[in-house]
Amino acid sequence: MPLDPAFIGRSYPPSQPYDVSREKIREFAGAIGATSPAYLDAEAAKALGHRDVIAPPTFAIVVSMKTNETVMFDPELELDYSRVVHGDQNFTHHRPITAGDQLVCVAHIDAITSRMGNDMVTVRTEISTVGGEPVTTARSMLVVRGEEA
Repeated sequence: MPLDPAFIGRSYPPSQPYDVSREKIREFAGAIGATSPAYLDAEAAKALGHRDVIAPPTFAIVVSMKTNETVMFDPELELDYSRVVHGDQNFTHHRPITAGDQLVCVAHIDAITSRMGNDMVTVRTEISTVGGEPVTTARSMLVVRGEEA
C-alpha cells in the first residue's frame, strides 16, 4: 500500500536531550578511522578555536537516528520497515557538534513520492541545543521497496 502523501509537512515532538561527551566523540572517531586531533584532544581543538573537542561531521547520524525512528515506526504512517533501504543522507552543519552540547532533534516529513512501485520518504531532522541554537540539519531519504507482483 503506498504511503499517504497527507503526511508531508508532519512534524514530530522534540527528542529527549542527547548529551555529547568527549568519550562518545572519541569512540565514533575511532569507529570511522577519523584521526584529526580536533576530535581527540581538547587542547588541540581549543587551539583551533573550539571550546572542546568537536565531532566528525557524520556524528550527527548518532544524534538524529532515534528521532528518525519515531518517523519510521509511526503506526499511522504504516511504513513497512522490513522493505526500507537508505537512499540518501546529507548534513548541513551550522556549527560543529562539540563535547558538552546538549542536543534535541525535531523530525519533519518533507516529501513522499512514488516511482516505479517504490515510495520515497524524505525526513529532515533539525538538531539544535536545548537553548534553541541551530547546530545541524540532517536530511535522509528512505526508499520503501514495492511489493513484488
